[in-house]
Amino acid sequence: MTSQPRPPMSKAEYVYSVLLDEIRTAQIPGGTALRAGAVAQRLGVSVTPVREALRRLEKDRLISYEAHHGATVIDLGADALEEFYGLRAVVEGLAARLAAARVTGEELAWLRELHAAMVRDAAEGRNDHLGEQSGQFHLRIADIGGPAFLGQHARAVRDSFPVPASASLWLDPGQVRQQLDAHEAILSALAVADGAQAERLMIEHVRQAGDYRRKR
Repeated sequence: MTSQPRPPMSKAEYVYSVLLDEIRTAQIPGGTALRAGAVAQRLGVSVTPVREALRRLEKDRLISYEAHHGATVIDLGADALEEFYGLRAVVEGLAARLAAARVTGEELAWLRELHAAMVRDAAEGRNDHLGEQSGQFHLRIADIGGPAFLGQHARAVRDSFPVPASASLWLDPGQVRQQLDAHEAILSALAVADGAQAERLMIEHVRQAGDYRRKR
């Protein structure tokens, strides 16, 4: 049976995906006004798909509308940062506990291969690769532990708070070994199906990242 071709991305979907990525990575900082006409001109589309994309971003609580100001990227402060990492710790911790009972040998091998690639990149000074790889590591565990809901929720939480690439703790040489050791410990807990240990380690790992970000 042949797979059906995927429909082309609509203009509204294109605008949404671009703006979502720019907001999520803080290329568009909090407090920035988003003018539909300016966005349309920059992305080479009409104003209509831009307005549709902005409505979706408002539903995502990434922008707000104010009288006489239009759409503005929400500026999330210290309280939101604490909530973000707290929620991540709960969701990803639960996912790790459930993954310990569900992970297959093939899935564990995939995680170990990714971890080994991170160790090699760190040894060769390619720290700029580590943040994305770490995201893959965490989300794969979330997918294993909660394929029905948790994986989707883990992504939604991560996409809800802008994290500039320059703020990644993986760019700090003093943090890399500690983070890699945490991943190794989580893998060991998954390998022996110790759900309680996997959950505890994941929660500590995520909260440590939050502490680092707050200090920055």
